[in-house]
Amino acid sequence: MLSILIPIAAFVGVAALVGGLAMLLRGDVNEQVESRLDSMTGSSNTSSIPGISNQGGLLNADLLGETNQIEDFVAKYFNLKLFLEQAQSNMSVSKFVLVTLGLAGAGLVLPTIIGAPVYVGPIVAVMLAICPITWVKFKRGRRLNAFGNQMPDALELISRALRAGHSLGAGFQLVGDELKEPIGSEFRKVFESQNLGVPLEDAIELMTERIPNLDLKFFGTAIVLQRQTGGDLAEILDKIGKLVRQRMELRGQIQALTGEGRISGIVLLAMPPVLFIVMWRLNPTYVMMLFTDPLGNQMLAGAVVAQLLGAYVIKKIIDIKV
Repeated sequence: MLSILIPIAAFVGVAALVGGLAMLLRGDVNEQVESRLDSMTGSSNTSSIPGISNQGGLLNADLLGETNQIEDFVAKYFNLKLFLEQAQSNMSVSKFVLVTLGLAGAGLVLPTIIGAPVYVGPIVAVMLAICPITWVKFKRGRRLNAFGNQMPDALELISRALRAGHSLGAGFQLVGDELKEPIGSEFRKVFESQNLGVPLEDAIELMTERIPNLDLKFFGTAIVLQRQTGGDLAEILDKIGKLVRQRMELRGQIQALTGEGRISGIVLLAMPPVLFIVMWRLNPTYVMMLFTDPLGNQMLAGAVVAQLLGAYVIKKIIDIKV
């Protein structure tokens, strides 16, 4: 029975991997255009736009049915579409899911094909399945950090534009034209949304949903309050910009003070895997007892759990919120 299941699983895993990579490399201009329009209008449902819902007919339903089912199923548990947009990834939800499943299938089958123990397959499958979400999370974190670092410059630029007699919308356009990614594109989306008829407050609220940044929420709240109650918006933006710079300076001091703890955590977490590889190169029979002996399996599981717990504790110690 096992000899039949292994080729079937190998075929399914490799087919899913090849199909996912093919869809990823092919790209889809229509999805990019729809995403662009959704970001400007604040609507993810094109069926409400006259003249669009009936243009595709049965052909669109056949082509997009499976994709919509995958996206709807994933959206029940996690807003993966927003997560990919925050990372500025052109990959759709369906493509991301297919690539993840393909990598997991390949990781499940390949260790068995090369003769590794059966329990190695699930471990490799989980590790490969985590790689795409880790990559997207890394891109998302780098983009959000870059956005936060550009916030003071954007606030000062809008403040100077207001003092020069320009409107708030012109200030958003100025930020979109003068500043680099990612803050330039986000403020440009707000300006374009306003040109398409979306109220400025709604456009700013959509931007705060796309970019989970605390300083940006302060900025949006200040604009909404100023438009309701009045006041000198330029002075308010100057104060917010000064506060943001002080918070960035404090964050830099904390990063410097916790640098030793981060290095210690990296060394402590990297030492067991490195020693395992060294011992496996020197004496493979001695290391394989961890996989063949029942007590070795328990010790290996305990070591993995201890590693994860130690990483969590170290992260909590050095991660100080500002």
